[in-house]
Amino acid sequence: MTTTSPALTRTARPGPARRVLRALAIASCVPYLTFKIAWVAGSRVGIPDGSALLDNPDLMAAVNLVTVLMDAAVIVLALLFTQRWGTAVKAWLPAFPMWVATGLLAPIMVGYPAQMAAGHSAPSEPFLEEWVFTVVYGGFIVQGLALGTLFALYARDRWGRAWRGRVGELSPALFRPVVRMTAVAASVLLLVPSALHVLWLSGSEWGLSAGRIAERGSDFYVLEAVRLLFVAAAVVGVLVLVFRVGRSLPVKAPLAAAWVGSAGVGCWGGWLLLAALVPQSDPANEPTVAMELAYAGEMISGVGMGVCVAVLLTRRAA
Repeated sequence: MTTTSPALTRTARPGPARRVLRALAIASCVPYLTFKIAWVAGSRVGIPDGSALLDNPDLMAAVNLVTVLMDAAVIVLALLFTQRWGTAVKAWLPAFPMWVATGLLAPIMVGYPAQMAAGHSAPSEPFLEEWVFTVVYGGFIVQGLALGTLFALYARDRWGRAWRGRVGELSPALFRPVVRMTAVAASVLLLVPSALHVLWLSGSEWGLSAGRIAERGSDFYVLEAVRLLFVAAAVVGVLVLVFRVGRSLPVKAPLAAAWVGSAGVGCWGGWLLLAALVPQSDPANEPTVAMELAYAGEMISGVGMGVCVAVLLTRRAA
């Protein structure tokens, strides 16, 4: 005779709150998917004359198709977190794409409202119409809130024991020397991009492209501060867990910081590095070596810290 676990029962028959969150997560994907599909089809809605998006139509079509798949993954995750079959999949299948989604959405959720509060400064050469950013980024924020809540509920039901207790109760055997070395190496590697962000935040032009220098405004400084915030969350969260610092802290506090911080650093750094590899029509907008090094360092460090988080969750859940 087989029995159904409480977690499986809750996920198989989601309550009204989870159904509303699922609907919000799916509906919030519609604006972005609509724009992307329209652009692939040849529409120029929301794209002003002179935008860099018009310089290489074939490349932009390929990029748009990739981002359509990425946003469609949000719909799949929203269903996975609220369906019976979602509890039967391997742990990495929902965890890894959710880590990536966290890394891409969390900086926008923090940065865009901060930019609006600081007084948004429109670039001299518009990339998209301003209303497009409002619609799309508003959708991203709703996605992040709805999908993040669904994942937290799903993870609590399925792996809640992995973050119970306090940091001092973590077994030293959870983290082998190689894991500790990875955490330290990733933290040290982040010193280089962090130093560059501090430099740029202070007003220095060193290492920035001519185009970035010309367009520096409140948006630029807010984003530099946000990136430092995610670096701090990643480093503090991971080192607290791996070395069991702050033994009275509940595990879920540094774990949340390590999850969000490592994802924000690694995934956003990787996204910016990919964007830096796309040829620019204007040489002034070509990323400098310093900018590319900052993106690469963040990507590598974020992934390394994400591995440390995965080790903790895997071994505690087992």
